Amino acid sequence: MRDFRSAPISDADKAMLAYAEKLTLAPSEMREEDVQVLRAHGFSDRAILDMNLVAGIYNVLDRLVDGLGGELHEWMHSEAERLGIAGWKPGSPAG
Repeated sequence: MRDFRSAPISDADKAMLAYAEKLTLAPSEMREEDVQVLRAHGFSDRAILDMNLVAGIYNVLDRLVDGLGGELHEWMHSEAERLGIAGWKPGSPAG
């Protein structure tokens, strides 16, 4: 998905992806208002916790692999090319 903001997905999904994007790219800027937006879209505190856990785990793993000079396995290159059609590049944050 190149741009989730204009994608044909629900407003709740857009809010979730915006939250994950901000958590990934600007974690020090997270505020209570970000959580309130999710609650307004019907997400429970458990669902919000799960969002944080999933985003956090992927962010930590991405940084560990990048920091250790990790390389994609051969089979991952074709998947990376497929995802590249959607705007993703190897080494860039998910989202």
